[in-house]
Amino acid sequence: MYETYTTIIGTVVSEPRRRQTTTGEEVISFRVACNSRRIDKRSREWIDGPTLYLTVSCWRRLLVGVGLAVAKGRPVIAHGQIKTNEYVTADGEKRSDLEMTANAVGLDLSRCVVSYQGIPGSDRPQVVETADQSAQVDSAPTAA
Repeated sequence: MYETYTTIIGTVVSEPRRRQTTTGEEVISFRVACNSRRIDKRSREWIDGPTLYLTVSCWRRLLVGVGLAVAKGRPVIAHGQIKTNEYVTADGEKRSDLEMTANAVGLDLSRCVVSYQGIPGSDRPQVVETADQSAQVDSAPTAA
């Protein structure tokens, strides 16, 4: 099987959906919109390029952290295997979309501030609070 790994930076555009597969395994999925930006030489202003939409699916160790940190409207960075899903709609129309099976997901710290706390009995951090860049941060982040 041909495996293509990539990293995307974008904004979550759907509420994360947690579900169980037919085999009983849990997965959290959400949609992300990614835009490129560039300076227009004539107007000297930033303009958005085309938007890439894809579904990010998170399994196993990602479930707890993603479940607590990821929400619609939040800036994320995700890394994983990307593939094209082809399907037929109820109207018989052939379509395809992109899906990433994530190995790592995090909030984009260039667009938000995050406080975190370690998971009890584990070395892995757990996000417990997020704030917009425009919000005041009253205290320094704490680490467990």
